[in-house]
Amino acid sequence: MLGAMSTTEPSPTTAPEGIAAVEAATHSPEHAGPQVLVITGMSGAGRSRAAAVLEDLDWYVVDNLPPMMLVPLVDLMAKGSSIERVAMVVDVRGREFFSELDKVLAHMTEAGVAYRILFLDASDEVLVRRFEQVRRPHPLQGDGRILDGIAGERSVVATLAARADLRIDTSDLSVHDLAREIRAWLAHDINEVLRINVISFGFKYGIPLDADHVVDVRFLANPYWITELRHLTGRDQPVRDYVLARPGAVEFIDRYVDALAPVLAGYLNEEKRYVTIAVGCTGGKHRSVAISEAIAERLRARGQLVTVSARDLGRE
Repeated sequence: MLGAMSTTEPSPTTAPEGIAAVEAATHSPEHAGPQVLVITGMSGAGRSRAAAVLEDLDWYVVDNLPPMMLVPLVDLMAKGSSIERVAMVVDVRGREFFSELDKVLAHMTEAGVAYRILFLDASDEVLVRRFEQVRRPHPLQGDGRILDGIAGERSVVATLAARADLRIDTSDLSVHDLAREIRAWLAHDINEVLRINVISFGFKYGIPLDADHVVDVRFLANPYWITELRHLTGRDQPVRDYVLARPGAVEFIDRYVDALAPVLAGYLNEEKRYVTIAVGCTGGKHRSVAISEAIAERLRARGQLVTVSARDLGRE
């Protein structure tokens, strides 16, 4: 399990009494130029999952490189590279190189590259349990116990934790909860979108293995038995017109797309970002192709990101 804890309370000793203290966790501004997100924190707190979330959001993810090796990448970004958003996973696995992070952060400021720090944490009890579950030692454990490694790491990352823009305690969070926390924090940077692939296929060649939804359109009359249409496909207008003119065809498409609306919204809420809708007929040449194109058109009209493919077209 991974509980969100955003640090918004500054240390009471950071400013004399009566003088407003600067918040330890600053609110993330909207950035128009190149951006860097530094993912760091305690080993076992979910850095790999956080990196995967950023990768799914089209960030360029760099994991476990010595901080100074990131400087050339920062310089490329400052000069207008096509890479505009980089997520850097930096932690104590870098051993002595980890101490170079302060210099890299200062270099980013000088280069005009905006950066934010995401710090992931969890209770000692939870971290111990996670290391025991995967049967791996803590990076700083050495010849001691897991708790010794955790204590040493907390000392090393304490200053960085205080500088973090967001701290998330993952002790009571599932991996999906953690993903939602990160997406919510980056909400102004991302356009939440579900990638939908509508694929036509022929049942005689088997159902696509990656199908989330299977639609059977064999209830419609088959253009194969129309001599003038047999050599054409569902991408040709005469076949498309014939299929969509069959009784119940348009009604089925409209009702199916309506029924998908709450399902697609639920997928987004549950962190599912890719959906495959498989539309099948006998051979995957006429009806399924025409219906898949029609479904895709209606989904696009509702603002969905849709691609269409015909798996079995040309196999006959």
